[in-house]
Amino acid sequence: MKPVVFPGEFHLATLDKPHRRKSFDCGEAAVNEWLRARALQNQEKRLSATKVILTEALDIAGFYTLATGQVDFGDLPPQLAKSLPRRALPVAVLAWLGVARKFQGHGLGDRLLAQALQDCHVAGQTFAFVAVILDCLHGGAKRFYQRWDFQELPGHPYRLFLSSKTLSKLMGV
Repeated sequence: MKPVVFPGEFHLATLDKPHRRKSFDCGEAAVNEWLRARALQNQEKRLSATKVILTEALDIAGFYTLATGQVDFGDLPPQLAKSLPRRALPVAVLAWLGVARKFQGHGLGDRLLAQALQDCHVAGQTFAFVAVILDCLHGGAKRFYQRWDFQELPGHPYRLFLSSKTLSKLMGV
């Protein structure tokens, strides 16, 4: 598993109070609102963890939020569910991902996603889960994640999953 490399002027950090959340704008109101108003509070309550890509001036160029959750056995596709117990199953949740408008189109979204998946993979060595799950806001986001082998959950066209097995392959394991 190779480390994710961010351009030299950026560095990865855990979201903290000094980071300039209020000025973040990725063009998606729901994503902006999450980072500005709820990400730090949820992190402090241990409900999720948010990592940010910071400029040298501590402006947030992008971020992602991870959490844990459960998915019902019946919501999984048959090829994934066939050998699993018939109950609620643990999943990693990629809850949010955003790149500030002025940094879009430079590959930061791919790097953020790669780092988020790497974090999930490492966590999965201690806290097992069957898949990484996420919800897309629109078709453009869905296409972005599908380039990374995320697939639709049956009956939920904007809820995508990446099996733990596929995640391991992406990580070169």
